[in-house]
Amino acid sequence: MKKFIIILLGLCVLFFSALGLYSYFKKQNTKVFSPTNNDNTSTSIVSTTTVNNFADCVTEGNPVMESYPRQCISKDGQHFTEETNIAPEFNDRIILENPKPNQIIKSPLLIKGQVRGLWFFEGSFPVVLTDWDGLIIAQGVATAQDDWMTADFVPFEATLTFEAPTYKNNGSLILKKDNPSGLPANDAALEIPVFFEIK
Repeated sequence: MKKFIIILLGLCVLFFSALGLYSYFKKQNTKVFSPTNNDNTSTSIVSTTTVNNFADCVTEGNPVMESYPRQCISKDGQHFTEETNIAPEFNDRIILENPKPNQIIKSPLLIKGQVRGLWFFEGSFPVVLTDWDGLIIAQGVATAQDDWMTADFVPFEATLTFEAPTYKNNGSLILKKDNPSGLPANDAALEIPVFFEIK
């Protein structure tokens, strides 16, 4: 039994020694010696690539959050969001001129675009602005700028005044089809991701 314990202790010492040597050499591989340093001190390798957009952030190997739209945070803490268009199922119903998806917005926000006349009821439809948690921070009514009793595209405008959230800077603008019938089959809404300007 004593022999077994001695062998087991010897194997443990050997294992931890090997583990220590492995981590020591792995750490040395991430260092580079500078020929201009006279004291032979080591310097960490630093990436010199500048990250300017979502694609650069992903290329640098930074983590990507699988949200919609996808988001990437660079090593220096910069936040990048993937450029997206309006959801394909709304392409034939909504043309949004302002704001664009992932645009940085501030108060007062002018919402402008075109929707099919079927989105209106009595010449208007509701718009809602939410923070990152889905809490409503502003709501209003988009009004038709032309005859809305048509199936064609009709220009609309709305203005929302709000206080930007202080905790996180992302939110959503929601354009809701006006549905006076209350029937779920007649409901439709487009949610556009936005970012609030931080002061």
